[in-house]
Amino acid sequence: MISILCRFGELFLKGGNRGFFLRAMSDNVRRAVRDLPDAKVSTPYGRILVRVPDELRDDACARLERVFGLVSVSAGAEAEPNLEAITATAVSEAKAAIARNPDLGRSFKVETRRSNKKFPLRSHDIDCHVGGAIIDTLSMRVDVHKPSLRIGIEVAQSTVYIFAEIRPAPGGLPVGVSGRGLLLLSGGIDSPVAGWLAAKRGLALEALTFHSPPFTGERAKDKVVSLLRILARWQVATTLHVAHFTETQQRLREAGPAELAVVLYRRMMVRVADLLCKRVRADAIVTGENLGQVASQTLINMANIENAARHIVLRPLLTYDKMETVALARQIGTYDTSSLPYEDCCSLFIPAHPATAARLADVEAAEAKLDVAKEAEAIAANCERIVV
Repeated sequence: MISILCRFGELFLKGGNRGFFLRAMSDNVRRAVRDLPDAKVSTPYGRILVRVPDELRDDACARLERVFGLVSVSAGAEAEPNLEAITATAVSEAKAAIARNPDLGRSFKVETRRSNKKFPLRSHDIDCHVGGAIIDTLSMRVDVHKPSLRIGIEVAQSTVYIFAEIRPAPGGLPVGVSGRGLLLLSGGIDSPVAGWLAAKRGLALEALTFHSPPFTGERAKDKVVSLLRILARWQVATTLHVAHFTETQQRLREAGPAELAVVLYRRMMVRVADLLCKRVRADAIVTGENLGQVASQTLINMANIENAARHIVLRPLLTYDKMETVALARQIGTYDTSSLPYEDCCSLFIPAHPATAARLADVEAAEAKLDVAKEAEAIAANCERIVV
């Protein structure tokens, strides 16, 4: 069996709530590996340890690298708490690491950490003994500043963890510790990234998308479902509510001046989101809006849109420029799917010159021609629910 040591960061800052955060972190780790055969998760001495069969090493690590709250993971082995066993295991882990990646064989450093202060040897003594064995066995040179291979040794109470790799994880907070939110998910680049950032700060999310057939086809809807599948790998969200928006969107377009159309659409969307928040027990609406990126995202227009919402509206991307958002989309794996040429309803019936500073009085006058509350209730009541 491979032992994977999972490290977390911000949980140390949570004082009396640390136990709650650690339980949430452990539950999310279990969720990540629950369908791997013979996977076992434990929490020895405040650590999170995952044991899996050797052949599942890379699969397990890839999953754990996507668990929010973890800052890094290290796959390795456990040894009996004596110098001979530690040394033999460390040499074996070094050999295995170099076999996987020969470039690691240029230089090395041994780094020992003793959480068990009763262990009879100091960290430096362990470093020197293990380092000497690696030199004798593998003829490698020591480089304490920029080694190509780092051998980590952690001396715990009843065992010793030894590893030759540290894989970065996203950090942040465990999903679920900050409450629940509803993500307005389109097929574009921004909203999946916004959802990822919200989940990184501990929000558990469900997603809502708006679909306007026949103007937007099944491929546009499938594109959003594909984005949700990618986000599900990060435990961002697994449930999508599909709101059918065609008739209401057309009525809104006819109700007011063309330049107000986008603001009218967005206000209806947050009304529907409000109703769904109550049903899924969410406390916030999450959007991919960015300050000044398009006409609807001026301060005045965003204020007018939020005016229609009862729940708080969170905008994780508010200050990001497009290149920063694209870089994150590539990192989390949504960019290629978001770039597929299947337009969503947000691109329908858009005027040539949308208002950048709509007057709330004009917007409300247009909405007065419809029963907007009834429209929102009808849309929310007929949402399709998809679980991935």
